[in-house]
Amino acid sequence: MPVEIVTVPCRTDNYAYLIKDSAADEVLLVDAPEAGPILEALTARRWTLSTILVTHHHGDHVEAVDALRDRYDCEVIGPRAEASKMPALSREVAEGDSGGSGDLAWTVLEVPGHTLGHIAYHFPKAGAVFTADSLMALGCGRVFEGTMEMMHDSLSKLAALPADTVVYSGHEYTRANARFAATVDPDNPALQARTARIEEAREAGRPTAQVPLKEELETNPFLRPADPAIRNHLGMQDATDAEVFAEIRRRKDAF
Repeated sequence: MPVEIVTVPCRTDNYAYLIKDSAADEVLLVDAPEAGPILEALTARRWTLSTILVTHHHGDHVEAVDALRDRYDCEVIGPRAEASKMPALSREVAEGDSGGSGDLAWTVLEVPGHTLGHIAYHFPKAGAVFTADSLMALGCGRVFEGTMEMMHDSLSKLAALPADTVVYSGHEYTRANARFAATVDPDNPALQARTARIEEAREAGRPTAQVPLKEELETNPFLRPADPAIRNHLGMQDATDAEVFAEIRRRKDAF
């Protein structure tokens, strides 16, 4: 395969991602939650880290940036809007900015809501998008700094990517997200089948936060506020999509 993506569990439930082009020596890392597991994964493969791509300023995504930069003298790229809140950046990026080359070419999508400057990295040739705490498997990040409308717009932007794009999110929250999803979308057979697969995978210790967007569109209630079944269940048949999304997020916050 031209691009290898390695999922690295960190901390209690975080994920970092190593990305390597088999035709080049370039190795990228998306987010740096914890140095130890990332160093172990690099060392085991005899890889040298080239670039760290940071999605947002929260400590559980940037904690290991300085340690990894000291070790590899790598470039650190992150959101311009949050540059003052995180370790020093080699390059500040915003919507539409790009980098990498060949199969590792990427573009920046601004997806605020969880934080005001949160970004995602879309790798169109690799068919991947790294969404951290914006779009999550069967969920979305809590709206800490932005507004509900802002988060809804961000998820709509991500939902418009090609359906075969694989979404790599930042936390292993899928099992809990599935339990919540069933409370607002109880009659969705695709969700029921996915929940069973998630339970099996987690019992076997396999990660579940990496999934094709197509599956998210079929099962993630935060991407489906227009769905009549969800609207009927919530008694919000005449509400806007943004209003339905906000109600789903409020219910998740209290779940």
